[in-house]
Amino acid sequence: MLHSCARGTLLNLGASQLARSSLRIASTRYLSVFSRLNGLHHPKVVAPTATVVGQQTQLEKDFHSYGIRQSSERTVMRNVTPSSLYESALRRDKRIVDNSSEEYNDEIWWGKINHKLSPESFQILKANAINYLSERDELFVVDGYAGWDPEYRIKVRVVASRAYHALFMENMLVIPPAEELEAFKPDFVIFNAGQCKADRNIEGLTSDTSVAVNFKTNEMVIMGTEYAGEMKKGILTLMMQAMPHKFGQLPLHSSCNIQKDSVTGKPTDCTLFFGLSGTGKTTLSADPSRFLVGDDEHVWTDKGVFNVEGGCYAKAIGLTKETEPEIYNAIRFGTVLENVQVDPRTREVDFNDTSITENTRCSYPLEYIENSHIPAKIDIHPSNVILLTCDAFGVLPPVSVLTPDQVQYYFISGYTAKVAGTEDGITEPVATFSSCFGAPFLVWHPTVYAEMLADKLQKHHCSAFLLNTGWTGGSYTNGGSRIKLEYTRKMIDAIHNGTLKGMVEAGELVSTPIFGLRIPKSLPGIPSEILDPVNGWKDEAAYLQQLQRLAGLFDKNFEEYKSKCPSRVAAVGPRLIAAEESIDKEERKRSNSIATNPGTRRKCNSTIVEDEAIVILFGGVLYAAFSGQM
Repeated sequence: MLHSCARGTLLNLGASQLARSSLRIASTRYLSVFSRLNGLHHPKVVAPTATVVGQQTQLEKDFHSYGIRQSSERTVMRNVTPSSLYESALRRDKRIVDNSSEEYNDEIWWGKINHKLSPESFQILKANAINYLSERDELFVVDGYAGWDPEYRIKVRVVASRAYHALFMENMLVIPPAEELEAFKPDFVIFNAGQCKADRNIEGLTSDTSVAVNFKTNEMVIMGTEYAGEMKKGILTLMMQAMPHKFGQLPLHSSCNIQKDSVTGKPTDCTLFFGLSGTGKTTLSADPSRFLVGDDEHVWTDKGVFNVEGGCYAKAIGLTKETEPEIYNAIRFGTVLENVQVDPRTREVDFNDTSITENTRCSYPLEYIENSHIPAKIDIHPSNVILLTCDAFGVLPPVSVLTPDQVQYYFISGYTAKVAGTEDGITEPVATFSSCFGAPFLVWHPTVYAEMLADKLQKHHCSAFLLNTGWTGGSYTNGGSRIKLEYTRKMIDAIHNGTLKGMVEAGELVSTPIFGLRIPKSLPGIPSEILDPVNGWKDEAAYLQQLQRLAGLFDKNFEEYKSKCPSRVAAVGPRLIAAEESIDKEERKRSNSIATNPGTRRKCNSTIVEDEAIVILFGGVLYAAFSGQM
C-alpha cells in the first residue's frame, strides 16, 4: 500500500518566491548546502502558467495516477528556474523488465549489460520509490523533451527529491516553452528515489542499488544511487530502444558539429564524433571554427541529424580558458560542477584538484556554448564520421582512413584505454571495449546499430576515420607523451578540408602492421613520427610487442560478436605477425602497404571499471561528488 504524503511539494518557482528561501550550511568532508523553501503552501503546484484555484491541474491528475498523493503542505516544483534549484539544493545495476509477452523482448541484448527483472519485482521497486517520494518535504518535477526534432522527440518527466538532480536534468533535457507545459503529457517517467536504498531481497536484485527500465509501461525507477548521470543514461537507453524499434532511425552516442554557409547561414557540412570518456568527444566537437549541434547523444534520421539533449556534460579536469575556451566560458550561473574542489574563502574552483576523483564534470545548457546551433537539428546528412580512441598503449596511429568493413569492426569494438582523468581510481592504463562506443546504453545487439550505421555511410557517401587522441612515442607509463591537441585539431582540419580524402583518391596512404590501418605519409604541421607511431618509438621490439598485445585484446573482445556479423567484418580485425619479424621503417616509407604474417594469437584480459556514485555540492555554482562512467 502506498503511503500518504506527510509534508510539502514544489514546482516551477519564480525568483521572488525563492528570495524567501533560507540556507544552512553543514560541515562534511565535502562542502554541502541544504535548503528549504518556506511559506509555499498554496497553490500546491507552482508553475510558470496560471493556475485556477479550485481546479485540479493536469500534473495533479498525473500524480494521482502514479499514486503520489497531494498535500496542502507540500510544494511540487516543476521545471524550476536555476535560481530555485541552487537555493533548494543542499547539501549500478541496470535492469530491463523482462516483458515476455512483448514481441521485441527476445531481441533485447540480454546479458552482462542488460539484466532481466520481472514485472512483479519492478512494481515492488516502483511502489517503494513512490512511497519514499510521497514522504519527502519537497519534490521536484522536470518536464522536457528527449530530442529536438518534433517528429521523433519523446516527452519525458522526471520526479525527484533533490534539487541537484532537477537542475542537472533541466540542463540535459530540451525544456518546452510555458505554453506547451499546460497540456504536457509524458511518454516516459523517471522516478528518482536515489537517496532511498533498494531492498536487495527483491527478486532479481543483487545490491541496494537498482536502475530499472520498463519499456512496456515507459517508466524508469532509480534507487540507491544519487549519481545524476543515471537519468541521462536512462534517456539514452530509451532512445536506443525506441528509435530503431518504433521509428527505424539510428540513435548514436556521439557528438556533432557543422559548418555553415557564410552568406545563407545554412549548414553545409556535418561531422559525427564517436568516443568513450576521455577520448575528446566533447572537446573536439566544441570547435571555435564550427557550430556545435551537441556533445553526446544524437539520432541520424532519414532527413538529417538531431541532438537528443538540451545541454552538455563535459570533463573539467585541468580545464583552462586557454586550452578549452568554449567549455570554460560555459561555466556560469546554471552550470552544475561535479567532483571539483572549491576554495571556501574565495569560492574559486581549482580544476586541477583531483582529491575527490579524477573524473570531474560540468553540466550546462547547450546555449552556453557561444557557437551552438539551436534548434539542435539539421536537415543534411553527415559528410564525415570520426571514431575516437585514447590509446594509452601508444601504438595506434593518430589518424587513419577506414574502409566500410573497418568502420563496423571498430564501431562494434568501441576501444579506448582508461587513464587518470576518466575514471575514479585509475592510475595505470586499462584497455576497455564498449560496443558502439556506448555499451551501457544499448538495448539491441551491437550489430543492429553497426549495420544501420554502415547503411547510412554507404547511402550518403560518408567518409570514416579512426582518430587516436592518446599517447605516442611510448605508452602512458613508459616514455610516451600525449598527442598534442594542436596536432589533433590539424588532423581534423585535414578531414574537413578534404586533404585526407584527396590522399585516398591519389593512393598516397600507407598501411600499418598488424592492424592494417591506412595512414597518411605526411600532413601539414604534423611531425612524421607522430603520424606513424613506429617512428616515434626508440625500441622497435617493444613497439611490436605492445602492438601484438593490443591486437590480442581486440581479438578476444570481438569473439562474442563474430556469430552475428558478416565474416568480412571480422576479417578486417588486427592480424598478428610472427614474434621474430621486425618492421622495416624505410620500406614502410616507400610502400603503400606492408605484408603481415598471421601468428599465434595472444590471450589477454582487459579490466573493466565498475560504476559507483557518491555525493553532493556547494552554493554559487552547484557542485557534486560521484564516480562513474559516462
